[in-house]
Amino acid sequence: MNINFDKSKIKVIKCGDGAYPKKLENIYAKPQVLYVLGNEKLLNDKSIAVIGCRDCTNYGLKNSYKFAYELARKGVCIVSGLARGIDSYAHIGALKAEGKTVAVLGCGLDIVYPPENFELYKAIIKNNGAIITEYPLGTKPEKMNFPIRNRIISGMSDGVLVVEAKKRSGTMITVGYALEQGKDVYAIPGNISSSTSYGTNELIKEGAIPITKIEDFEFLYQIP
Repeated sequence: MNINFDKSKIKVIKCGDGAYPKKLENIYAKPQVLYVLGNEKLLNDKSIAVIGCRDCTNYGLKNSYKFAYELARKGVCIVSGLARGIDSYAHIGALKAEGKTVAVLGCGLDIVYPPENFELYKAIIKNNGAIITEYPLGTKPEKMNFPIRNRIISGMSDGVLVVEAKKRSGTMITVGYALEQGKDVYAIPGNISSSTSYGTNELIKEGAIPITKIEDFEFLYQIP
């Protein structure tokens, strides 16, 4: 869905600018430019990426909302990708908590994808959040754009919370970037019979930090 807005409100942040996110400066293939709509100050805040399946379960939706809400209430910025499912509920949870959230797009700022997230897109901006992308205006949401943008989701964050993930998915691509970038990976355990919990359960077996309550995020105790 194409949207009309005041293009003068877009901030163009180039690599090397003072406003460029410090956490992105040392990642592999860092974006050379970011287009930002909304509160660019959030790009350097303490943040957690909340990610997972588009075709998730109710269990996943509830946990995405719950942990995003609780983290946002504690001052943590929630970063996600505005996709269907887990991403959407992460942004919604942060907004409900009157907290901070950043959406990283795989298209231009003038396109809302998926189109049903048009109201969510507007709510993020209205509530002092930010929408960002490395793609210029008019860039369509091509399939190949999303795995690439995932390096920004993990790169901008201090850690990554995987809510639900299938065996092979874009979520696991983001986890790969996070590990490469030296980020903490958290995972919510799930039903061993559910395909959407296969990825999270495997991540825990491989050393991801299991999350069942907000107190499991040890970094929270380091926030002033």
